[in-house]
Amino acid sequence: MNFFGVGLPEMIVIGAVALLIFGPKRLPEVGRSVAKTIKSLQDASKEFEAEIKRETSALETAATRSSPPSTSTSIPIEAAAVDTAETQKADDERANIAERVDVDEASPDQAAGVAESIQSEATV
Repeated sequence: MNFFGVGLPEMIVIGAVALLIFGPKRLPEVGRSVAKTIKSLQDASKEFEAEIKRETSALETAATRSSPPSTSTSIPIEAAAVDTAETQKADDERANIAERVDVDEASPDQAAGVAESIQSEATV
């Protein structure tokens, strides 16, 4: 039996000294008060431990809620379809410009004018 690093022989010596100091009438009362004190310290320790666990779980929950969403390389199907449609539209516009102007013979101003006219036709 080892209580706070004190073995059985040391406990007997401490009990004998307490008996001499407090006497046989007050010794049970002192023992009860010591037991109550130890019990209250244990309860306070358990309460403190529970409070620490509650706070850490609350912090973990808050950190989970405020963390940025995971970065994913997958693209939703709708976004991929829109991207494909936009790419096809841009390719069609380039083909339309190439048909209207021979790129090798046209000046940059002419190509820009044709591009603007195609864009205005697209918005109308």
